[in-house]
Amino acid sequence: MDAISIINQSSMKKELPVVNIGDVVRVDVLIKEGDKERIQVFEGTVIARKHGGISETFTVRRVAYGVGVERIFPIHSPHVAGVHIVRRGKVRRAKLYYLRDRVGKAARVKQKM
Repeated sequence: MDAISIINQSSMKKELPVVNIGDVVRVDVLIKEGDKERIQVFEGTVIARKHGGISETFTVRRVAYGVGVERIFPIHSPHVAGVHIVRRGKVRRAKLYYLRDRVGKAARVKQKM
């Protein structure tokens, strides 16, 4: 069991982003194309956080050209270069899956003051 905990601690990030449900975040994702690397930005609302420890993930949803797009990001992944909070959301749920059925202004989350 010691070897597993050592591997977990070595691959975990030191500074974790403080991401809460309902926040609008900008995630910098490292993309490899051939021998080149670039950073692609994915911006949307955090609708879920799952698991804990090394396998912790968060789901980000956005609507692009009228189509809902969701991506699941592992917090400790080396492909996640950074997470920046655009705005804080005020929610009363742990999961915001109901936003999938909403369209337009109804799909917005109130801002935390």
